[in-house]
Amino acid sequence: MNYIWLFIQDQILGMQWLHEWIGQLLNAVGLSIENKLGGMLQFFIYDTIKIFILLGVLIFIISYIQSYFPPERSRKILGRFHGIRANLLGALLGTVTPFCSCSSIPLFMGFTSAGLPLSVTFSFLISSPMVDLGSLVLLMSIFGWKIAAAYVIVGLIIAVLGGTLIEKMKMEDQVADFIKQAKRVEIDSIELTFKERYEFAQKQVAETVKKVAVYIFVGVGIGAVIHNLIPEYWVQSLLGGHNVYAVPLATIVGTPMYADIFGTIPVAESLLIKGAGLGTVLAFMMAVTTLSLPSMIMLSKAVKRKLMIAFIGIVAGGIMIVGYLFNIFAFLLI
Repeated sequence: MNYIWLFIQDQILGMQWLHEWIGQLLNAVGLSIENKLGGMLQFFIYDTIKIFILLGVLIFIISYIQSYFPPERSRKILGRFHGIRANLLGALLGTVTPFCSCSSIPLFMGFTSAGLPLSVTFSFLISSPMVDLGSLVLLMSIFGWKIAAAYVIVGLIIAVLGGTLIEKMKMEDQVADFIKQAKRVEIDSIELTFKERYEFAQKQVAETVKKVAVYIFVGVGIGAVIHNLIPEYWVQSLLGGHNVYAVPLATIVGTPMYADIFGTIPVAESLLIKGAGLGTVLAFMMAVTTLSLPSMIMLSKAVKRKLMIAFIGIVAGGIMIVGYLFNIFAFLLI
């Protein structure tokens, strides 16, 4: 059983056969993968092809599932629950929405204007860019199932606790007036045929790939440079698990960036290989995907200052706590 799982992780999800094939091809044209240029090209070509293949397959599957849960149906389902169960459901809903942080905000605004509790919509807003089924599979292909599962679990915990804290702080009055005053329109969900769901999933794949392609190329390019050019001792001294400032530094550095999880993982992979602490790497990924500057600018139009500050503080604090815990207990996962 263990052999079968390793085969799935290494050859199907990890596509090690592709890595070896690209190495052989580069050697055949005179570019040794043992030197820096050949190693960078192997990393870039392999990771780019692998991510696009996994992205296409995963977004298609997720979008097909998502076609059964349009916003109006999702709102009705969420409206049946209350308290922490509702927050958990909102966070889980975020895992089946293949959105970056900026794409999640319009849906967050729609749920909030429809009358869903602020705690539920914030749990959704946190989990949607940070955790999704696609990131789980891609993380498994690179880091293994333990780290992938741990990342998803802590992401959901941050989302649920974040929404719960927002609820306890009673900040319903901090939502922008135009959202609170929006008229609710009841629209019956249209039952789609198999062909319509298939076409919807195809369209989502095309739109998602078009939207994130540049971030994947940039992310893989940065990862290739770190992997082959940045000295290992630099990364270890700045971002190693022993450095008490590594986690806050990774969180601060990641916050202004804008990328989805698919563009962030190649950078995280290279940092981890070079000796960065596991918790530091995960903190960087979470900060990039959840607290990017463009998404915070968009969110500032939907909520008032106090709620904005509370959201950033809760999410950043949760990310750093998770980072420190993972650095301490990394030996259990690696």
